[in-house]
Amino acid sequence: MKLESASIDDLIQVLASRELSATELTTHFLNRIDARSDLNAFISVEHDLALESAAEADRRLRAGDQAPLLGIPIAEKDLFCTTGGLTTAASKMLANYRSPFDSTVSLNLKQAGAVRLGKCNLDEFAMGSSNENSYFGPVKNPWDTTRVPGGSSGGSAAAVAAGLCTAATGTDTGGSIRQPAAFCGLTGLKPTYGRISRWGMIAFASSLDQAGPMTRSAADAASLLEVMAGSDHQDSTSLPEPVPPYRQLIEQSIKGRTIGVVPSLLDGVSSAIVEAYQTCQSALASLGASFREVALPHHTHSVGAYYVIAPAECSANLARYDGVRFGHRCEDPRDLQDLYLRSREEGFGDEVKRRILVGTFALSAGYYDAYYNKAQQVRRLIQADFISAFEDVDMILLPTTPSTAFQLGENISDPVSMYLQDIFTISANLAGLPAISFPAGQAEGLPIGLQLIGPHLDESTLLQCVHQYQQVSDWHIRTPSEPS
Repeated sequence: MKLESASIDDLIQVLASRELSATELTTHFLNRIDARSDLNAFISVEHDLALESAAEADRRLRAGDQAPLLGIPIAEKDLFCTTGGLTTAASKMLANYRSPFDSTVSLNLKQAGAVRLGKCNLDEFAMGSSNENSYFGPVKNPWDTTRVPGGSSGGSAAAVAAGLCTAATGTDTGGSIRQPAAFCGLTGLKPTYGRISRWGMIAFASSLDQAGPMTRSAADAASLLEVMAGSDHQDSTSLPEPVPPYRQLIEQSIKGRTIGVVPSLLDGVSSAIVEAYQTCQSALASLGASFREVALPHHTHSVGAYYVIAPAECSANLARYDGVRFGHRCEDPRDLQDLYLRSREEGFGDEVKRRILVGTFALSAGYYDAYYNKAQQVRRLIQADFISAFEDVDMILLPTTPSTAFQLGENISDPVSMYLQDIFTISANLAGLPAISFPAGQAEGLPIGLQLIGPHLDESTLLQCVHQYQQVSDWHIRTPSEPS
């Protein structure tokens, strides 16, 4: 068994049988991280902390503890506050920040016995679709290091795809789990808004942000989601709903399930992705699913609505980084205004400043109704489209991205082209719905991802459908070649 591509279930068996200790397993992955520093997938590698956690996992294993992720090596997106190391959000503003507390997601994973290897790179404050906006440099796609891994959770995606960890956490505000999962050949789940606590997750756009798992398979995603999900009194948007046994439910057949398709949305998509889409339909039909055309008439307005709402919320959330309370502080300010201006000018990167400016404009007097309120009205129409569609179907199949991973630097100077990379993912965030991207083909050696969007709180059906598809396909177990 290759440890770097083994499933969570396989590694649990290895650890339970004492074939390997958690310390040996952790050391294996730490060595792989060090050997693949060229990918720049990690901002910080927590060697000592990881080995301490692994030693504790070994003690718990010897005592008969059966915690669900005991000894499993994972990585966390550096947007989750964690104790014992840095939490940077990939920004100069927080380059030296040490959190005094753990996010709820991080604490849940720690209590489940997972061993955190380090914190993964991302687009600064999760703002980007290519992971080229990080203060710590761009991440490279392990399938082709001249290409982007996607963003903003590009470091998490690259780390799992390259076998530097078994699974990783990501966040998804407009596609930031699903798009990098598609570009790197992974299964990435954005749960229902509120399914996972946002406490301790550095905010970008509070009505859109949601944490989720990034893994090789739906089975691994289900295992991680069971631990990450749950109600949390520290997050007022956390839903007071019980957590289903996701890992158990995925074994059910999808016979009789109806999947919606929207043929008009395939216009402009690369021919390779359209072919993968049609092949996937055939595979799902062979498993007993049927298909029905549905309409999402306001889907094409999702990018426009998102890029008003998200920057508006970003401008409010990032107002706290002022050089006074915490974060980067400029040298020798002349007065208070100079302190504010230079601290923010020096601390934030270009993309973050662009979105703050757009958001502040959209919220300003005289423009609030014309932009922010109008975008929220469009958001409601998009939600209504999905509600109507789910009266006839159980889920909807769409591409995740319009193309495979693009070249590093290809879109960095063209914000509009970069924003359009999220054209298929944003609508699920605006509607607060669960959506999952999964590997469904390759084109010229690069992974192709498709996504399923489901009704509110129905992650189990999405995971079930992808798991059954992965029983008759092998795209999710293919791995990029190792450097010689």
